[in-house]
Amino acid sequence: MSEAAGAAPRAGFYGDDFTGSVDALLQFARAGWSGRLFVGLPDDDALREAAATVDVVGIAGIARSLPREALDAEVRPALTALAALHPPLVQYKACSTADSSPDVGSIGRVIEIARDVVGEGPVPLLFAQPDFGRYTVFGHHFAAEDGVVHRLDRQPTMSTHPSTPMTESDLARHLSRQTTLPIDGIPFTRYTSSAAVMAALVDSPAAATVLDAADAAHLALVGRAIAALETPVFAVGSGGLSLAVATARPGRESPPPAATPARGPVLAVSGSWSTQTRRQMDAAADAGWLVETLPLDAADRDAAIARTITALGAGRSVAFRSDHLRLDDADPLHALARAGAHIVAAVLDAGAASRVIVCGGDTSSRITTLLGVRSLSIAANPVGNIVLLRAHADEPAVDGVELLLKGGQVGGVDLFDEVRRLGESEAGSR
Repeated sequence: MSEAAGAAPRAGFYGDDFTGSVDALLQFARAGWSGRLFVGLPDDDALREAAATVDVVGIAGIARSLPREALDAEVRPALTALAALHPPLVQYKACSTADSSPDVGSIGRVIEIARDVVGEGPVPLLFAQPDFGRYTVFGHHFAAEDGVVHRLDRQPTMSTHPSTPMTESDLARHLSRQTTLPIDGIPFTRYTSSAAVMAALVDSPAAATVLDAADAAHLALVGRAIAALETPVFAVGSGGLSLAVATARPGRESPPPAATPARGPVLAVSGSWSTQTRRQMDAAADAGWLVETLPLDAADRDAAIARTITALGAGRSVAFRSDHLRLDDADPLHALARAGAHIVAAVLDAGAASRVIVCGGDTSSRITTLLGVRSLSIAANPVGNIVLLRAHADEPAVDGVELLLKGGQVGGVDLFDEVRRLGESEAGSR
């Protein structure tokens, strides 16, 4: 996969959810690729301008949660816009647990759409992300939870997922339920060289091919194989795919720094009910943060904002949790996001904080949109898959703000206070 000439980026990707899109941006950055992630489909001028200045452009979407009949309207325009930039690679960034079904977030349908838009070349499918506890061996997918690696159809969270329960660990079989296109796999036992894998992809009679990966060496070999394919290449996969391809063609940028200069107290808002986010909230309270329940009633919100601005002004970080709420709203996600965005906007307008944590994948995407954020770039990568983003927006109070947008289960128990301390000297105080 040779580099495109002129202003073409080295890759473009559409992410099927928000936090997953951020992860793809991070994985490309780890290999020295500069990038910009757009919040939804931007206009053509904005996309072309970004493509002329960075290695990879991404579009954060919502396909993972959409019914099959809605995918065409969501995915086709995004893939068309990315393909028009003429990158060697167009990636559909899917979750590393292959969340999908014939009726919801159908990856099979996405492959059909992509063949219309990008072309009918080999479609590599790489969901493994070993450093995140995701492995594919002989076509079967495995995912870690609480330190234990489970076959995907037996993993406690994914096997009981409310919208896309995973009942099959064989990824080719799982995806074949979603399309009439033939899907096969290449096991790691055939990984004698990247050239051999590339040839197997080209020679496969299937429309798409599942690739194994259990470690970094597998990822590197597969990345070289994909990079050697005739362009343009359409591929589906996790952040492991992003890292594999970028590692095969390292960029010139330095890896993201571990921290940016300290920014004082932090504001956190959460729409997540996950056990890990609950633990993080409790740990923040133990560390001296002011922790309150997110006020959904507008009548209570002004007083909460006043308390928040006062606390932040005194150097005390503030967090709003939602796990104690009992929601009867017809659209609880919208209610949570609306309340959270209102508080964040008021705090930013007051200049009381410039580093914000948002918990919950859906909450993150909705609050970011409500704040008027147009795009995001990486500010820092403190540890692992934790990434601090810089917001780009027309509104001066929002432009330049640092955002940590995290899924409910992401991060250690002390994550909030670790983010607050980023860039602090030992003499810093809460």
